[in-house]
Amino acid sequence: MLLRDDLPVWQRLNVTAFLVSGLAATKPELVGEPYEDADGTQYLPMFRQPVLVFEGSKEFMSVAHGRALSREIPVSVFTSDLFATGNDRDNRAAVRAVSQDQLDLVGLALHGPKNAVDKILKGSRMHP
Repeated sequence: MLLRDDLPVWQRLNVTAFLVSGLAATKPELVGEPYEDADGTQYLPMFRQPVLVFEGSKEFMSVAHGRALSREIPVSVFTSDLFATGNDRDNRAAVRAVSQDQLDLVGLALHGPKNAVDKILKGSRMHP
């Protein structure tokens, strides 16, 4: 997970929640088994491993995006335009309306081989 470093906390949390859904939807092997407490109450499954969250500047977001695409690593994106939309259809339309090199990226989520992900995120820093 890579977040733009100038977002308010509520936006960082919102972007993270949206972006990880793309990973869960397309990489079912990342999701574990459902949980159950001692009383037999069932709970939804979660990711099998931690989600690492990094941050970077507006400029770095574009760099990382380009690196991911050049390495053919699938990416979910969140642009600043999505803060003004209220539904999935409008979200997709907002992204579709802007060319790849003009996207105002505020968040990226990706999963791939560690060495590829490390190269994509090189220059970012761990979110505090």
